[in-house]
Amino acid sequence: MRNQQFTALLYGWIVVFGLILVSSMALALLLRFSSFNEPALDWVTLVIGLISLFIGGAVAGGKGKQKGWVIGAFTGLGFTVFTFLVQFLGFQEGFGLQQSIHHVFYILAALFGGAVGVNIASNHE
Repeated sequence: MRNQQFTALLYGWIVVFGLILVSSMALALLLRFSSFNEPALDWVTLVIGLISLFIGGAVAGGKGKQKGWVIGAFTGLGFTVFTFLVQFLGFQEGFGLQQSIHHVFYILAALFGGAVGVNIASNHE
């Protein structure tokens, strides 16, 4: 059973990082070839992050088939830890207050997505 939950967690992380990677490339192209301004980018990246983590949590919860909120929370927590490690080890900076608040909402979005994913997966069986 633990193996199934760990596999579900890996699926969730792959989906989250895949969505973040694709949306980052799209935003980079948008910034390069349009008049899209950088102040609006803060809100767009927040919304994209919330949606990506919700979808990743839903995929993880659907694959795990039980305890979706736990799997979703670990999906969001894994993303937050990865982001912190890249930022701290790569740029020697910790999280600020605003970024910490964003990551709390990322974890909550993934948690909620995990709960929804379990319910959607159980309804399809």
